[in-house]
Amino acid sequence: MRKSFLLCLFFSLAIAARAATWTADNGNGTFTNPLFYDEFSDPDMIRVGDDYYLTGTTMHTMPGLPVLHSRDLVNWEFLTYVCDRLDLGPDFRLEDGKNIYGQGFWAPSLRYHDGTFYIFSNVNHHMTQLFRAKNPAGPWTHTELKTSLHDLSVLFDDDGKIYVIWGYAEIFFAELNADLTDIKPETKRVLIPRGRGMGEGCHFLKIAGKYYIFSANYDPVCYMVCARADKPGGPYEVTTVSAEESFAVGVGWRQRNDRPGSPFTLVPPELNRVGNMPLHQGAIVETPTGEWWGFSMTDQNSIGRLTGLSPVTWSNGWPYFGLPGNLGRTPRTWIKPNTGHTAPPSAPYERSDDFSGAKLKPVWQWNHAPDDAKWSLTERTGFLRLHSLPAADFWSARNTLTQRAVGPESSPTAELDASGMKPGDVAGLGLLNSPYAWIGIARVEDGLVVQQLDQTTGETHRQSVSGSHFWLRAHCDFDTEKATFSFSTNGADFQRLGGEFTMAFQLKTFQGVRYGLFHFNPGGVAGGFADFDRITIDEPRAHGLTKPIPVDRVVTLKSLGDGTVITAKNGVVRAVPASDPLAASPSARFRVIDRQSGRIALESMTGEGCISVGGAALLGDVKLKRGEPGEAETFQWEDLLRGDIALLSLATHRYLLSPPHESAPLSANHAGPRPDRKDGSCFTWEEGK
Repeated sequence: MRKSFLLCLFFSLAIAARAATWTADNGNGTFTNPLFYDEFSDPDMIRVGDDYYLTGTTMHTMPGLPVLHSRDLVNWEFLTYVCDRLDLGPDFRLEDGKNIYGQGFWAPSLRYHDGTFYIFSNVNHHMTQLFRAKNPAGPWTHTELKTSLHDLSVLFDDDGKIYVIWGYAEIFFAELNADLTDIKPETKRVLIPRGRGMGEGCHFLKIAGKYYIFSANYDPVCYMVCARADKPGGPYEVTTVSAEESFAVGVGWRQRNDRPGSPFTLVPPELNRVGNMPLHQGAIVETPTGEWWGFSMTDQNSIGRLTGLSPVTWSNGWPYFGLPGNLGRTPRTWIKPNTGHTAPPSAPYERSDDFSGAKLKPVWQWNHAPDDAKWSLTERTGFLRLHSLPAADFWSARNTLTQRAVGPESSPTAELDASGMKPGDVAGLGLLNSPYAWIGIARVEDGLVVQQLDQTTGETHRQSVSGSHFWLRAHCDFDTEKATFSFSTNGADFQRLGGEFTMAFQLKTFQGVRYGLFHFNPGGVAGGFADFDRITIDEPRAHGLTKPIPVDRVVTLKSLGDGTVITAKNGVVRAVPASDPLAASPSARFRVIDRQSGRIALESMTGEGCISVGGAALLGDVKLKRGEPGEAETFQWEDLLRGDIALLSLATHRYLLSPPHESAPLSANHAGPRPDRKDGSCFTWEEGK
């Protein structure tokens, strides 16, 4: 009896551990960017009363255009998809050799006016689509405009007029007619000419009687600008409001050509190049308490575009992302917004699924519009059944069921019953990307074979297997952008198959890596069926605090820049080589004092007080000060998610810096960590004595 209880307890704990998913809320009054560690691109957000609503780009995946809801701007719940199926031709269904990879729903504009919610989204090569609802949870009705407006944004003005802007670099302006079917042609004109610094992905807002347009500029690197005018029709002045913030992540692997087909040429990472990485394409929202917060995204390599949340500082009438003293930069970790509401840490999706529900969980989206006659949750209770359809390869396979990959590290494991597969069928678990990779089971004339394919090289690894029940696994590290594949015949012992697969950022799908369950037959015929019992998504690093803050403990800090140790001598804080006797003395030991809300003070074990930031926070202005710690002695503890931390001074809103290879005194005026983490602002810590 006791053994049975312990086994049940073990499995319950194991299931709970597996269910953990990325949550931005740290549970201590702070949050860590990104809001979601899976792709949520081109975000648009509104506040209605005390409620916030969020939607974003979904491209070619169906259903499309999710609506999320929050009351604290950090913890979000899924409400609905606005469009269950967008089907404007065979390319939307992966038929006749056609596809809409990288097309579909782009950069939606979410608005609320006079009791109705609206979402406008352009579909390339088609017209702008419009959805409306009285309740954001639906139902939503669909109509189509008579025009195509790239990256549009709509503004319902106080005088009853409805304005729309759109375009890239050259921003166009027009009025929409009252029934929202078209623009008024006579009102169309260029609002902001090319060459004024505007980009795309505009967000059009009216704040305190003035008109603001937020835009993402990509020339020559990515940053976010804002245009401001007294009238909707201008004239507008333009300034930069967010720049350089990539959360200490640089450009990763890139695909040189965006055409599917092997072999692929991949460009290695350029660690200190920011390119399109910094925060861009977003806008701002006000809380009922008067705080302003920015939302925007970063092109975070192969995981896709991630949404971040930024405190906003108004200066000279401009809304800058960032804090006073460090405008344009966004802290990775900061105090949660004061919205007047609190919510427990949560995530909008459950990622693992045993397919026991009456419908698919919201985390799932089909790769293009599916053939609904060829999949089922009811033909075999508790299983997802995918009937094989003819396709040349994984890229063109219909009815591939996908979900966004989740970072910074995750492992999907799919359990598959292959007994219903027919000769030629291939079913399994894929990483949908360009190039893609997968591991699966193939039915051949004399039995079953497990296969692993890497489209980068075109290589396929095979191994004969017995039985018909299999577990297929991928392990994805989105810091290194490397993935490996393995399989098991008993669910416990996994065997590696194939080499290391490089996950690259690319513009063919215009999305990050997606996990996909697939079944197709490359022989040109429909085959049998594959039954997926479950998929489990394991996330070993699912929290913004990868390790608890060592409150009330004594620590030693080392710079990632050069390995030097932070010490205190004669009242000044400085770095010394690890071989220096000072590094082994109490001068290198600091007690971590809890200052609440993820903030700390560092008390020197020499008895001379806490690390304090004074003067202009220049070299040598970081000293020790006795007494009760105040703002000058307080730092926001920022876990950078790779075993290192940065310390943001509350006195300057800038970072503690140990100049590398200088063995010099510290400063606290650094804007933010460099992507390679070697600039002297990133530290590792270990408990001292």
